[in-house]
Amino acid sequence: MSAGRILVVDDEPQMRRIMLSLLSAQGYEVTAALTGEEALEKVRAEQFDLVLLDVNMPGMGGMEACRELRRGSDIGIIMLTVRDSERDKVDALDAGADDYITKPFGSPELLARIRATLRRSPTVLDAGPQTLQLGDVKVDFQSRHVQTAKGKVHLTPKQFDLLRYLAGHPNKAVSHRELLQAVWGPDYGDQIEYLRVFVNQLRKKIEPQPGSPRFLLTEPWVGYRLVLPQ
Repeated sequence: MSAGRILVVDDEPQMRRIMLSLLSAQGYEVTAALTGEEALEKVRAEQFDLVLLDVNMPGMGGMEACRELRRGSDIGIIMLTVRDSERDKVDALDAGADDYITKPFGSPELLARIRATLRRSPTVLDAGPQTLQLGDVKVDFQSRHVQTAKGKVHLTPKQFDLLRYLAGHPNKAVSHRELLQAVWGPDYGDQIEYLRVFVNQLRKKIEPQPGSPRFLLTEPWVGYRLVLPQ
């Protein structure tokens, strides 16, 4: 049985061959694409669990392809980049990636990040309320729907998991490390930029005024708190 279907998107033949060989040996069913445009066509035509998406490609770059994928899909996305600055990492997450990895990378690191992106944490899924009311916003964790006064809002799987974990610990400051390990996995804990980006994305979707949040609050130097209405 396949461990999952992965689409590798990279214009470098050697990198494609390495990843196809590595991932196939781990039980994944692997398909390759050479460009962002080809990746979009394949995702629309076939069912994949995860996309490994290179940032630097001819034609449609990885960032644009990631944004396009996110408009219509909850698929897991890991960006592959040769740049290691925090700005580049934040840009990848802000484009809709669940994670990123910097080239060159080792096989254990790549496989760990794939597992982290594909995992569904029982702690996140089972803990906390089934629904959440934040002003005019109603979140149904069971059906994974978010309804606002203006209509339905789409949350990615990681955004849902982050919100659900906070909802399971209402009115409590939850540390960066606890959130990262609950949502991404035990290998995480220091990647605070992940949380900054995902919390900002959530605020744009659930807060009446994202710049002055009422519900999803920052606890300086500690983490985040979800304040539930009384």
